[in-house]
Amino acid sequence: MQGCECLDQIHSRIRCTFQVNRTGWDRRLSVRGDGKGLVGHAGAVLLRKCADRVGLTAALGGVFARRGGSPVWDRGVVLIQLAVAIALGARSMRQIALLAHQAPVFGDPPSDSTVRRVLEPVGADAGPALCIARARAKVRARVWALIEATEAGLPWLSVAGKVLTGWVVIDLDATLITAHSDKQGAAPTFKKGYGFHPLAAWCANTQECLAMLLREGSAGSNTVTDHLRVLGEAIRQIPARRRAKILIRVDGAGATHDLVEHIQGLNTTRRTVRFTVGWAITGVDEAAIAKLPESAWQAAVRQDGQVHPEAGVAELTHLDPRAAAWTVRLLVRRVRPSRRDAAKLTALEKQTGWKYAITATNLGPRGMRGIAGSHQVAFIDAVHRDHAEVEDRVRTNKAMGLGNLPSATWNVNVGWVLAANLAADLDAWTRLLGLYDDAELARAEPQTMRYCLWHLPARLVKHARQRILKISGTWPWKQAFLTCWARLCALPAPT
Repeated sequence: MQGCECLDQIHSRIRCTFQVNRTGWDRRLSVRGDGKGLVGHAGAVLLRKCADRVGLTAALGGVFARRGGSPVWDRGVVLIQLAVAIALGARSMRQIALLAHQAPVFGDPPSDSTVRRVLEPVGADAGPALCIARARAKVRARVWALIEATEAGLPWLSVAGKVLTGWVVIDLDATLITAHSDKQGAAPTFKKGYGFHPLAAWCANTQECLAMLLREGSAGSNTVTDHLRVLGEAIRQIPARRRAKILIRVDGAGATHDLVEHIQGLNTTRRTVRFTVGWAITGVDEAAIAKLPESAWQAAVRQDGQVHPEAGVAELTHLDPRAAAWTVRLLVRRVRPSRRDAAKLTALEKQTGWKYAITATNLGPRGMRGIAGSHQVAFIDAVHRDHAEVEDRVRTNKAMGLGNLPSATWNVNVGWVLAANLAADLDAWTRLLGLYDDAELARAEPQTMRYCLWHLPARLVKHARQRILKISGTWPWKQAFLTCWARLCALPAPT
């Protein structure tokens, strides 16, 4: 009996120990709100340092100074401060107060009313927007030169196992932004929602948003004037020395005569412009597909260059009269339809058991200059399918300010879109200039960057007339933070 009692006591003590281990972590722990010298979201110093060092802050300030300036605030600084706040996660102008606790580092942040006054002129007329676009293009040229000088160099796309060295790739795509309240310009969308329908162009090499046009929700998907405007603005953002070889990719919304003819006309003796465009299949196209012999089909390839076992591609140009009418090359792809596709299959697709998609291109027998085998049907198919990555750019930009337009006023929302694009640029430039050799962070998405670097806490101390920002010595990404800061500080000052 006595032995059993001792055993029961031992078991009781073990249970108490386990209980303490589970819930006793807060013993002798209290929480207070009187800390001093603490800085949250210390990663903001990397974004702001990048903006200042590449000359973006000064360039934007110069634009507004030429237009009369502001008696209190440098409006270039206000835009950069807002862009930094957006990169950190701000979703409204009021949330620029996020930077208030960083006043010992950056100085007091502007108020939300000041931010509104800075954003409103951007959408009021074309003058400020044009000047800002020119300033951004000038800074971007400098940034690309700095990226090229790094050990990694300017990133080139890899498609179907081939590196597209020397080619700058522009992806055009539209997206929908839902409006949860009545806002100027918000309207029913083609997907039966309510909000806005912006059109944008991204650089697939660097993940920058080169141009974005805010449009009403009722704007058409294939409005050619909008496509021409955004494409023109995007090309002007590319440094002149990198415009010799450009590849433009658009989904089916870009299949208009005017856009195709415009892109064809961009080719000169010094500039080669190639494109791939989605193609709406008509009865004429299906008749041409039906004439294809089985021997005309070849296996498609994946993005890593391996053969795709369940997809085929074929040349359709010589059988489809629409190819000659449009002066394009037509390629057709076939895959086995999924259950989701079953209700949308045409009679031909039901008969053959394949689902078809057509791509139009001006990639002829010579293909892409300097890329061996780039004239082949399977490679061109892979190039166009890689356009799907633009959805990642849409998603990440929505995670940095575009998920919600915060104002009821159209002009302010146009300015907000600009600030969100600046945030995307700063995020991309910071990674390309300071984290290019970090396998985890070099192409990380916003949420990862916030978790690892942007939201890192720190302590600000003063010593020997110096301010020192101290981050935790045990933080897993401490070295990445320090390396990025050192590299940004080492960038040559803008002239």
